[in-house]
Amino acid sequence: MKVFLIVADSFGIGEMPDADKYGDKGSNTLKACFDTGLLSVPTLASLGLFDIDGVNLKKRDNRLIGSFMRLGEASQGKDTTTGHWEMAGVISEKPFPTFPNGFPESVISEFERITGRGTLCNKPYSGTQVIKDYGEEHLRTGKLIVYTSADSVFQIAAHEKIVDTEKLYEYCSAAREMLTGDNAVGRVIARPFTGDNAENFARTAKRRDFSLAPPRKTLLDELSEKGKDVIAVGKIYDIFAGKGITEKIKTVSNDDGMNKTTEILGRDFDGLCFVNLVDFDMLYGHRNDAEGYARALNAFDKRLAEFIGKMQDDDILFVTADHGCDPSTPSTDHSREYVPLLIYGKSLASGVNLGTGDSFADIGKTVGEIFGAGENLSGKSFLSKICAKF
Repeated sequence: MKVFLIVADSFGIGEMPDADKYGDKGSNTLKACFDTGLLSVPTLASLGLFDIDGVNLKKRDNRLIGSFMRLGEASQGKDTTTGHWEMAGVISEKPFPTFPNGFPESVISEFERITGRGTLCNKPYSGTQVIKDYGEEHLRTGKLIVYTSADSVFQIAAHEKIVDTEKLYEYCSAAREMLTGDNAVGRVIARPFTGDNAENFARTAKRRDFSLAPPRKTLLDELSEKGKDVIAVGKIYDIFAGKGITEKIKTVSNDDGMNKTTEILGRDFDGLCFVNLVDFDMLYGHRNDAEGYARALNAFDKRLAEFIGKMQDDDILFVTADHGCDPSTPSTDHSREYVPLLIYGKSLASGVNLGTGDSFADIGKTVGEIFGAGENLSGKSFLSKICAKF
C-alpha cells in the first residue's frame, strides 16, 4: 500500500474561530488567491476544494472524484512545526516561545561566544528585507544576521562567500542545542544568500530547518517501527528532526518536489510518502504576492493531474496544508486558518463531504489505521466513511 500526503505549505482556506487571538481575523489564503482572478485549479476543484464547508467562492463541481473536509488546528500555534506534528498525531498544547522584541541579550551573547562571530539585527523581520537592510554590513564585517518573525524561529542569514553553507549549518546546529527551556524555539533556520549588494541579494535554495524533536512518538515512528517505508520529501525530515523517517529526499522548488514525488509513485514501496511543497509559503505568502501564489497553485494543479493519472488501484492521496499565510493582509506572517483535506484513491468513495475536523491529527489517525498502526495517536480516523474494506 502506498499513501502520499502532500502538504501545500500555508494553503489555508479561511479564519478559524480563534483567529482574532492570533491577529488573523479575516484571513483567507484561498480567497486572496481567488480574488486575483488568476486562479485556475480544475484538479483541486474535482477533488472537492470548492465544496468544503465554509468555502463559498464558486458553484459546486458536479464531477467530484475525491472526498473532502476542512480541518481546524488543535495545537496552540500557527507554524510549520506544530502543523506538521499535529498531522502526524501529536498535538502541541503549549505554544512555542516567540520573541517580538528580539532575543534576550543572554541568548545573543552565548550564540556569539559559540560561533566566534558578532551578530546583526536581532529583530522580527521579513527574510527578503533583512538581507537588503543588513546584507552589505554583513559583507563588510562578517557578522551573522540573526532575526525572528511572529513564528517561533531563530533565523540566521549569511552570504555564501562569507560563511560556507556547511559552516552555517554548523552554527544553526549549535544554536539548536543552545536554545532550550524558555528559549526553545520551534525551528532554527539557515538562510544562505548570494549577490553583490542590497539591490541583488537573493536567498538560495540551500535553506535548512533545525527543528525540535517531537515530544513523543508520531505517526512516522509508528509506521517505521512496523517496518513500513516513511519517505520524507522536502523539509519533512528537518521538521521531525529525522525521527521515524527511513528515507529523505531534498527538493529545491515545488516543481522539483512534484518531480520527485511522481518518481516515487512509480516505485514499489509499502508505506507513507510525506511531502512538503514550501514555495507557496516561502515565495508568495510571506512576500504578500497573491498573484504569484495563485499562479503557483495553478502550476501545482497541473502537476497534480499528472500525478493522479499515474496512480494505481491501491494508491491513496491526501492533499492538505499546515497553516495559512494570507498574501492579501498587511501581515507577512502565517495566519490561523482552517486547512483543506482532499482525498483520492481509485478504491475510495468520491464526493463525500466529511465536514469539519477538530484537529489535523485526524490525518495521522486515518493513515495509521490504513497500516494497522497509530492506536496511541491523537485524532479521529475517518477511514470507514470513505473506504468500506477497512
